[in-house]
Amino acid sequence: MYALVDCNNFYASCERLFRPDLVGRPVAVLSNNDGCIISRSDEAKALGVPMGAPEFKVRDMLRQNNVHVCSSNYALYGDLSERVMQILQQFTPNTEVYSIDEAFLNFDGMKIADYNQYGHEMRNRIRKWLSIPVCVGIAPTKALSKVANKIARKFPEKTNGVYVIDSDEKRIKALKWTKIEDVWGIGYRMKKKMVARNIKTAFDFIDPMHAAWIKTQMGVTGLRLKKELEGDSVLELDEISDKKSIAITRSFPKQLANFDALRERVSTFASVCAEKLRLQHSCCQTIIVMLGTMEHKTARTKMYYQHAVTLPFATNSTLTIGNTAIQILERLYAENKGLLFKKAGVIVSQLTPEDQKQFDLFTDENPKHLKLMKAMDAINEKIGDRKVKTRNPRRKNLEHETEPAISEIYNAV
Repeated sequence: MYALVDCNNFYASCERLFRPDLVGRPVAVLSNNDGCIISRSDEAKALGVPMGAPEFKVRDMLRQNNVHVCSSNYALYGDLSERVMQILQQFTPNTEVYSIDEAFLNFDGMKIADYNQYGHEMRNRIRKWLSIPVCVGIAPTKALSKVANKIARKFPEKTNGVYVIDSDEKRIKALKWTKIEDVWGIGYRMKKKMVARNIKTAFDFIDPMHAAWIKTQMGVTGLRLKKELEGDSVLELDEISDKKSIAITRSFPKQLANFDALRERVSTFASVCAEKLRLQHSCCQTIIVMLGTMEHKTARTKMYYQHAVTLPFATNSTLTIGNTAIQILERLYAENKGLLFKKAGVIVSQLTPEDQKQFDLFTDENPKHLKLMKAMDAINEKIGDRKVKTRNPRRKNLEHETEPAISEIYNAV
C-alpha cells in the first residue's frame, strides 16, 4: 500500500504558523517581487481569488474582501517542508519526497491493521507538532493514492482528511468520480483529446477499448498509468511531473560517500529538470536538492536532508539550475560529512509560464542562456537524448566558474 501525504495550501499554512491571528481569515501568498498569487487559503478560494493572477489585477478584490496578502518566504517553506518529511519518516522508512509539500509513503513489509487509523495518526502528529494541515490518501498504487488524497481533500467532513481505497468497490467508485483532467499526469492538451474521444473520467480511461489509443497517444507512460488505476503497482519512481513542481529523484545501486560521484548525479538530475521545464515552456525560481541515507545499523533506517534556494529571477537554463544545485549539494555535503548516501534528488518549484516570467531590475540571467538552451535542445532532438551536455565545473567556486563556461559553450555552438 502507498500513501500520498499532501500539505493543504502549504505556503498559506506556513504563514499562519507564525501568525495565529490569520487562522480562519482569507490568506493569499505572492510570488517573488510580489507578482502573482501562488497560494490561497480555503477561505480565499471560497471568495473566488484566482490562482496565478497578477496581484495588481485583483488588488481591489483583495482589499474589499479583507484578504491578508503575504510576500513569499521560501527559506521558511523549505525548512517546514523538511520538518514535515522528517515526521513522515517516523511512520515508514520508505518515504519519497515528491515535491516541497507532498510525499509518497510505501508500507510494503509493514504490518498495519488499520490503514485509516494509521493515516489519522500521521495527520494528527503533523498538525500537533507543526500546525500544518495535511490530507492523506492511501491505496495500492501511487496513482490511486493521488485519487484517494483528492477525495480526502474534497470531502473533509466525511473523511476527516484521510481516505483509504482498499477494495475494488471503492476503487471503481473513486475512478467514476474523478474527472479525467484530475488524473495524475493528464495535462490540458491530453484532456482535450480524451474528452473528444469520450474519455471523461478515470473510469473511462481504464476501459480496454481505449488501450491501443492510449498507447499511441501517451506511449508506455499511458499504459503504466492505466495499470496503476487498475490497481497494479508499476510506478516506483517519479515518472510523471507534478503541476506545482518537477522532481527527479533516484536511488543508487550502492551507497556513495564521494562528492564527485554525488555531484555527477545531482548535475544530471538538474539538467533533466531544466529540460522538462523547457519542454513545457515553464521557468522555476526555487531549487531544492535532497540527499537520503540508509543506515542498517541504526533504528532509523532512512534519513533525508535537503536545502532550498530561491533565485532572484525565473529560469529554465541548465547552467543556472545545475550550478545552483551543485552549490546546494556542497552545503549539504559539508554539513553531513562522513555519511553514506543512498538517494539524491533535485526539485524545482515556484513554476511560472516562460512568457510570463518577471525580470529583476538589478539581477538577471545572462541573455545568452536562452539562445544556448534552444541550440542545445535542437541538437539533442536531432542526434539523440542529451548528447550535448554542459560542462560540469570541478572547482569549488562555482560563482566564478559560471561565465567562462557559458561563453565557452555558446561560442562553440
